[in-house]
Amino acid sequence: MGKQKFKTSITSRHKLFDLHLKETFKYRDLIWLFVKRDFTALYKQTILGPLWALIQPILTTFVFGFVFGTLAGLATGDIPGDFNVPSFLFYMTGTMLFTYFSSNVHKVSKIFIDNRATMGKVYYPRLVQPIAASLSNLIPFIINFVLFMVVWLIFLLTGTTSMQASWWLLLIPAVVIELMILSMGLGLIISAVTTKYRDLQMLVGFGLQLWQYASPVAYGLCLITASEKWGHLLMLYTCVNPLTPIITTFRLSVFGFGYFDWIPYVVSWGITLFVFFVGLMLFSKTEKNFMDTI
Repeated sequence: MGKQKFKTSITSRHKLFDLHLKETFKYRDLIWLFVKRDFTALYKQTILGPLWALIQPILTTFVFGFVFGTLAGLATGDIPGDFNVPSFLFYMTGTMLFTYFSSNVHKVSKIFIDNRATMGKVYYPRLVQPIAASLSNLIPFIINFVLFMVVWLIFLLTGTTSMQASWWLLLIPAVVIELMILSMGLGLIISAVTTKYRDLQMLVGFGLQLWQYASPVAYGLCLITASEKWGHLLMLYTCVNPLTPIITTFRLSVFGFGYFDWIPYVVSWGITLFVFFVGLMLFSKTEKNFMDTI
């Protein structure tokens, strides 16, 4: 027998961007396994099980409607005009989107901490975990979205509202994808930082709560545009906060009318992709030696 030849490849361990994307794709079965595990563990040993995915946003929607709509009387429109939109559907759009955003940021930001035992014993592309977390959090969102569309269809068929079906509905997948990318990127940044500075994890919940009130979740953009003093800051406001175009575009898609401007929308995508790129870069750098610091 001839001599067997071996080939040795030496690569740098200090690459700025080394995500093993091809290898991650090969581990797609593991991704779906983690998705199933996370979703099952979330509702394990609960009486109502996955029904909590419906109960929580519905209760939040009613609370928002009572506090911000009935008591505070805040505007429930993104553009001026006498539009008849069911308050339940208006508040559910904001709570549904922000609930997914918040839960995904929380889950991805604790990837290294929650999975340090598994990652320290078994090798697999670390990017598998944040992808699985984002997909598992998407399941409750889909359940909420189905409920929303059922109620939306009932109101649409009765013809008692100003809502109408339009081609803007085609933008819904783009809005959801952007929301997933933004939350995943932000979660990756936080996970990389909190691996070394654990106490910063305490600020995540507080920061997300402030972000919720800074976004048009419980109110419409008319609350800002109606004021002559602050109306001129609308463009800056929508450009700085990437969640604003996401929420307003989603409302436009389902209601058939609303606020949309290509400039804030494109800027929002730019911020989202930048955050995602920075998150991937920090995640790639942290995963090489996180076991030494966690």
